[in-house]
Amino acid sequence: MKFSFKNFAVCAALACCVSSAFAEVNLAVHKEVLPNGLTVLLHPNKQAPTVSCRLFYVTGSVHEVPGKSGLAHLLEHELFKGTKKVGITDSIADVRFMELQDSLQALIRPAKNAGDTATVRKLTAEHDSIVNEHRKIFVKDELWGAYQAAGGTGLNAFTTDLMTAYIVTLPKNKIELFMWLEADRMQNAVLREFYSERDVVREERRMRYDDKPTGRYYESLNSLIYEAFPYRVPTIGWPSDIANLTREMADEHYRKYYKPRNAILVLAGDLDTTSTMEMVKKYFADIPAGEAFPPLTIRDPEQAGEKRLTVKRPDAPNLFTLVFKTPEVGDPILYPLDIAEGVLNGRSGKLYKRLVEQEKLAVNAGASNSPNKYVSEFSVTVNMRPDADPAKVEAIVWEELEKLKTETVSEREFQKVKNRAYAGLVRSLTDMENVATNLAWYEMFGDYRMYLTWADELNKVSAASVQEAAQKTFVRDHSVAGLLLKEKPVAAKPAETAVKTAEPTAVKTVEPAAKAAKKSDKK
Repeated sequence: MKFSFKNFAVCAALACCVSSAFAEVNLAVHKEVLPNGLTVLLHPNKQAPTVSCRLFYVTGSVHEVPGKSGLAHLLEHELFKGTKKVGITDSIADVRFMELQDSLQALIRPAKNAGDTATVRKLTAEHDSIVNEHRKIFVKDELWGAYQAAGGTGLNAFTTDLMTAYIVTLPKNKIELFMWLEADRMQNAVLREFYSERDVVREERRMRYDDKPTGRYYESLNSLIYEAFPYRVPTIGWPSDIANLTREMADEHYRKYYKPRNAILVLAGDLDTTSTMEMVKKYFADIPAGEAFPPLTIRDPEQAGEKRLTVKRPDAPNLFTLVFKTPEVGDPILYPLDIAEGVLNGRSGKLYKRLVEQEKLAVNAGASNSPNKYVSEFSVTVNMRPDADPAKVEAIVWEELEKLKTETVSEREFQKVKNRAYAGLVRSLTDMENVATNLAWYEMFGDYRMYLTWADELNKVSAASVQEAAQKTFVRDHSVAGLLLKEKPVAAKPAETAVKTAEPTAVKTVEPAAKAAKKSDKK
């Protein structure tokens, strides 16, 4: 459902022990918050002469108001267009072109709302002509190219419900380039080609959601899981909202919130803490703090009862999904639910053994405990065989969940889950990209140390607490069940063959008109 880095993070630590007592995690992290609110995390590690750089802006779709969904995601795209210094050859002409485009868009919007298609076509053609002239003074992809020319790898950006991230790994002697480019982007971004980029996002949405069976299915399911809380709104935005976003909206959001007080800067790799902090302060300390987001006070009411969604499409993959909302990251119940996930999940898990190996009803089955800020999820997903009975699949899932409430998890299963978490922890901490991302992610949750203590907290979980967590969580009246089923084509009705029979002359029935009409409706 919602993307979470928990499984990423539970897969990281410094010691691999397969006994009941694990070595203490000790990851060197320097944390400093600048006076303007910028949070900085540095992890020195000399295993390779590179540094993984992360800049998280803690602004995502949860901060968008009705009518402006998709704004954060569109800004993610736009912040690659350049700044007053980057991506342009003539900054004065740049301003003039932008003003002309904005004035034309201000005329296009009311004409479009009035249904005046002739005026819309005329003004749009004029707008596009100006954009084409504007592009002649662009230095295309200059920011992206600067990172690549410096040996940057893993260059990317992504937006979630909670934040927008810009990421790259650079040679250790090139991190000042990251400071310069990102400090400039934080202050001086110019939202060029906004309306053409908006069209790109609309096409992205069409391909990933509207035309994809699982895309629309999960969007609809999320709107059932969350009644009031903004996790119900897709990060990419609703189609009607995307079509009506304006450059003025995006620019206002950027000017207010893409600033130090809402940002987390993380560097992990071959660096010196003292000199790197001096460099951070040189480029970021003088940037104004920006505005804080209003507190997110909205919460879902208590669920009134079991919810269900059934979607049928010719291209559907036959999915069954069962979701339960759980408390936010940091709540102690999430650790025993991790054990429950481990018992149910994987090829050795109860769901796979039962549904795939024994009953032959599915090709895959698993569970996911996904901690998140504000509210989390525990979900079960079953990829059913085409001939599987969905009702039987659902019944078996509930049987396995009920067992967790009444049967004690075996010591072997317990230790397997804990050992897997610690073994994964060791592997993950050899990858500075994972380390940098997880430090940023958990600092956004409230404290990066949760990333380091998760497996240790998991080791403290008892069998009784797993049962208690299962009893509290796996409740039918608190569940949301979804089915995405392959719609079978309606078979053509065979032509009737006339058969002559001797018909009684005295008794002849006439089919009622209403009954005949119903048959006609079914054809």
